[in-house]
Amino acid sequence: MNKIELVVVTGMSGSGKSVALHALEDAGYYCVDNLPPELLESFLALEDERNGRKIALAVDVRSGESLQQLPRLLRQLQTRGVPLRLLFLDANDQTLVRRFSETRRRHPLSLPSETDGSQALLQAIGRERSLLAELREHAHVVDTSALRPAQFLAVVKDLIAAPQANLTLVFESFAFKRGISLDADFVFDVRMLPNPHYDPHLRPLTGRDGPVIAYLDEQPQAQLMLEQISHFLDTWLPALAKDHRSYVTVAIGCTGGQHRSVYLTEKLAARFASAWSTLRRHRELDGRV
Repeated sequence: MNKIELVVVTGMSGSGKSVALHALEDAGYYCVDNLPPELLESFLALEDERNGRKIALAVDVRSGESLQQLPRLLRQLQTRGVPLRLLFLDANDQTLVRRFSETRRRHPLSLPSETDGSQALLQAIGRERSLLAELREHAHVVDTSALRPAQFLAVVKDLIAAPQANLTLVFESFAFKRGISLDADFVFDVRMLPNPHYDPHLRPLTGRDGPVIAYLDEQPQAQLMLEQISHFLDTWLPALAKDHRSYVTVAIGCTGGQHRSVYLTEKLAARFASAWSTLRRHRELDGRV
């Protein structure tokens, strides 16, 4: 099945799997929603006979008890050399409850005996997290809680375009005041660094602008933080790559997600680009209207 490129999209109900499939379809993938895991092998064999193509499958708790087969089936495909990406879409409970309330959909794990309401919905979400825990453990997680639709589409397309042969580093800046991203493998808090926000001339700028870069370049604490994070990643990335990780997300957080975290995200992405495939995201900046 080496002719096939396979993307498996899974995750929490309400996290955006349908949106991701539409993005993949626009990128040239043949998309199938809710394929039963027990049909995966025969479906891929049929596609292989057709000379293969780029395929994206959405699989989640709607599959019922057969979902338990999926981790084993995916490991078998990877062992046989099938190019495979596993994306797990997630969102915090508050966001999921809001999305279900807005659409008035019933959660697929809601019990007939449960009345509608946020408490019953939270219980269903908890059951779903438990059932999907093993898949999440081996997937690249994308937290859609704070992403606008255009941001989300860009994230999916960037991940799919990244080379598959090597581990891909995703550097992401964020604001602690809006919460930590669920998709972060490593989180570094840089709020103790000197803050350009308190300089009236730098406040409206970002960590990508020259004056802010020059200011933080001159701060010994900022340079020490950059060196220490770099040393940590240099030490542990080879081990993660040997563990067959496809993506590692390094989240850098400051108070507002505009200056210090953006600066360090840009510096780290540039520093590691020569050794690893790198992507960069700025959750707060990219989300501006």
